[in-house]
Amino acid sequence: MILSFHPCYEADSNILCAGRDPDEKDLAAIRAADAVILPQGCREALYLLARQNCSYVFPDYDARFQYPGKTGQARLFQALGAPHPRTWIFDDTKQFQRSGAGITETVFPLVFKLDWGGEGDTVFLLQSKSELARALSKATTYEQSGQRGFVLQTCVADSNRTLRVAVIGQTLIAYWRIQDNPGVFGTSLAKGARIDTESDPNLRQKALDLTHGFCQRSRINLAGFDFIFDRFGGTKNDRQPLFLEINYFFGRSGLGGSARFYTMLQAEIDNWLVGLGLAVNRPSASTANKEMQ
Repeated sequence: MILSFHPCYEADSNILCAGRDPDEKDLAAIRAADAVILPQGCREALYLLARQNCSYVFPDYDARFQYPGKTGQARLFQALGAPHPRTWIFDDTKQFQRSGAGITETVFPLVFKLDWGGEGDTVFLLQSKSELARALSKATTYEQSGQRGFVLQTCVADSNRTLRVAVIGQTLIAYWRIQDNPGVFGTSLAKGARIDTESDPNLRQKALDLTHGFCQRSRINLAGFDFIFDRFGGTKNDRQPLFLEINYFFGRSGLGGSARFYTMLQAEIDNWLVGLGLAVNRPSASTANKEMQ
């Protein structure tokens, strides 16, 4: 029996757990299932309940919850030896005060990333120690509400262009996000960046290959990875991708929209189940146009 908590994937048994923690009925259903399908936005409590009580769970979010936030991602890159910009990780501003003396004027510009947030809203370009002091003051304010942690990274040349690699099961899709406005830092679509699916196929392939190997080791099978290439890293063909972030919630514009994303997701879940020797019976009508919780 296949159990789905995902509103866009209809299985043998279907439960919605949006906005609440799982209960005893959910636990009983999970224990009776051969495999469990979870939504992208599932809470850690639901994920852990599924992982502890069913042998097969999609997506695999072990890395997401073992290495949470941007600080966790940086630690995951370090643990797996993944290439990434030089990074300093701080759990709070007090830790920075104890060990951040190595941040000197010579390392600027730096990128300051609070531990949470998306679409570049909590990412800032710093040009000096005075700007760093203002960023630390902002972090201190957030800490008063319980939100803590940040990373500092060297700013890689060619920061107006990043590569997104979307991982959906065994399908990997790469596309550029390019910021044409020199006065705007960040390449999110929310900040006006445009999508380019054609440029530099050799660089895209390098990132695809690197992502494939990383996912084999981390078992991540649903996420969007962001990469950057240092334009001073040799000739264009010699440049190597550097991991920036992992986005467990990622936009679908570069994938052709939500409907196409859900179609791919359903097909990849089906393939995953077939690989396990399992199958799901459901109506032929597609539910791909439903919105995720």
